[in-house]
Amino acid sequence: MSGSRFNLVLIMATMLIASVQFQGTVAQTTHVVGDALGWTIPPTGASAYTTWASGQTFSVGDVLLFNFTTGFHNVAEVSQAAYGPCTTANPISIVTTGPARLTLNAPGTHYYVCTVGTHCQIGQKLTINVSAASATPAPAPAATTPVPVSPPTATPTPPPSFSPAPSSGEVSPVSPPTSGQSPSGSNGPSPTDSTTLPPPSPSFASSFTAVVPFTFLAIAMALFY
Repeated sequence: MSGSRFNLVLIMATMLIASVQFQGTVAQTTHVVGDALGWTIPPTGASAYTTWASGQTFSVGDVLLFNFTTGFHNVAEVSQAAYGPCTTANPISIVTTGPARLTLNAPGTHYYVCTVGTHCQIGQKLTINVSAASATPAPAPAATTPVPVSPPTATPTPPPSFSPAPSSGEVSPVSPPTSGQSPSGSNGPSPTDSTTLPPPSPSFASSFTAVVPFTFLAIAMALFY
């Protein structure tokens, strides 16, 4: 395979792998915490976020979007021990600027609270269960080397040989029969072979006719004298 064709195959394979990885990235889900409620003090208590989380499926790679106004709320990830009593000291991580986007990097149970005032105690807290990645992108098919196919070579077919038929009215030449052979090709006697007397010569007949009268005339003159 030529160098240019190999480079083309390599580029196509790279683009295919990049496309699969891009689709895997796009497949990640962004979860807007609380939907229209946003990240705030819920009017119905902590059950509002518990109900919301029960209708979601969280996987590694997904994103949590906390919509809040900077300076009024924040979002901190805390341990299970700190979550129940709303202990805000020493959080795992904390973001104070809204809106905040947190990527779920590990499976398991994650705990989030607002550390402003008593917001956690009155229900601004969230627990979610994160599973492993929902789907692993299928491996890109191995690039195969195209095999050039030569077009079939057409073998010329010779035209059929034939003898021209005699045209209408044309008679094939016939060789004359040899001497002593009948036209039909047999060796029997020819009709012309029968023995016949040749007709009397015209000169003899005329001589005979002329002599007879002179003979009688001579005899008659002899008797008269």
